[in-house]
Amino acid sequence: MGNHLSIVLSSKTVSKETTKKEEEKSRIRIKIKAYDNKIIDQATQTIIKTAERSGAKIIGPVPLPTETRKYTVNKSTFVHKDSREQYEMRVHKRLIDISEPTERTIDSLMSLNLPSGVDVEIKT
Repeated sequence: MGNHLSIVLSSKTVSKETTKKEEEKSRIRIKIKAYDNKIIDQATQTIIKTAERSGAKIIGPVPLPTETRKYTVNKSTFVHKDSREQYEMRVHKRLIDISEPTERTIDSLMSLNLPSGVDVEIKT
């Protein structure tokens, strides 16, 4: 009786895995990074507009946590350790999911002209 139950449970997990794989095939995930928040917002708007024109469904933009890198540097070269300057770099991130993309969507995303300083990662 215990063996029968484990077989039923394993068949349910297999069916869930196959449906997840089917969903993953029909999705494009775009991750956008930039130092300036105004530029990243412009880039996300252009990506969303081009994807909507081609007839794909869009989820996002989802703002991801801003990554901050802090650097502390001594003002003088040798002495006066107490006098320091602190610098900070902020990397803003956005996430866009495009479900049910067409070939036209992929072609338009590849030929997109985005402002400089924006890093775009496209995963299928």
